[in-house]
Amino acid sequence: MATLTAESKDALDRLRAYKPPPTIWQDMPLSRKAAVLILLFADQKGDLRVVVTMRASSLSSYSGQAALPGGKAEQGESAWECARREASEEIGLPQRDDKIPKPFRIEHLTEMPTNLAKTELVVRPCIAFLHSYDENTGQSANAGEQLLPRLDAREVAAVFSLPLKNLLYKQDLPNEPNLPGKPSDWYRGSWTDWHQHRWRMHNFFVPVTNQNVTKPKRTDTQKAAADHLEGLERYRVFGMTARILTDAARQAYAQEPEFEHNSHFGDEDMIKRLQRLGRLGEIRKRGEELTGDILRKAANL
Repeated sequence: MATLTAESKDALDRLRAYKPPPTIWQDMPLSRKAAVLILLFADQKGDLRVVVTMRASSLSSYSGQAALPGGKAEQGESAWECARREASEEIGLPQRDDKIPKPFRIEHLTEMPTNLAKTELVVRPCIAFLHSYDENTGQSANAGEQLLPRLDAREVAAVFSLPLKNLLYKQDLPNEPNLPGKPSDWYRGSWTDWHQHRWRMHNFFVPVTNQNVTKPKRTDTQKAAADHLEGLERYRVFGMTARILTDAARQAYAQEPEFEHNSHFGDEDMIKRLQRLGRLGEIRKRGEELTGDILRKAANL
């Protein structure tokens, strides 16, 4: 593994030092709680990358879309425990630290403010760093080449990664050679109405021709769920996933994006307002989603 750059070391230190504001997450009904894992690792240049998945085309919700490993919490779980368990189930990342192959080690860095999904789940992002150097033995490895390809894409169509700092820029970073298309293919953004105010929708188009992409290895049915990715040179990352990752990059690099964006992290205030309105109770109805009318009422409380 290449030594972490000074910039990457500073980014990890900022994440370690970040203290998120009080969260409503632990007080929410179990049926509403979810968590995702933002797993960072160092590439050959010592820059930080983050693991992302493409959901299977066969799934009932958000099928075929990019997502962070994660899902709904189980009884008694913390957000971190939920994120680790879901990462184990979805991509085969060992849930127990002693089962992770040496010299890899996972460090829980911090958590970001809770986000609100349109399906009325509250989603807690947990940030971790995948160490690939053992100071005691001197053993070193490359996560992108030695661990990610060994993961098992059990419940997703693909596992890939993107450069964390690139989430602050409109174009591909110049130190990423041999990328498909034009550097400007990286980003598109637009404003939409969400949470009763203007909302910036980010779309990142991540090159995958320059990296290992892990796809299902087991049954024909699992492999068929990745057919929609065949021939693609870039995977689109957008919606809440793009927003969560952009906020993580803002905190890590102490830098604002060069594109327009919403300034606040997470949706803690809106979640509390929806609770006061009588939403986000224990019972979730199938197909239940937030509407503009509901959000307007909550915003006016």
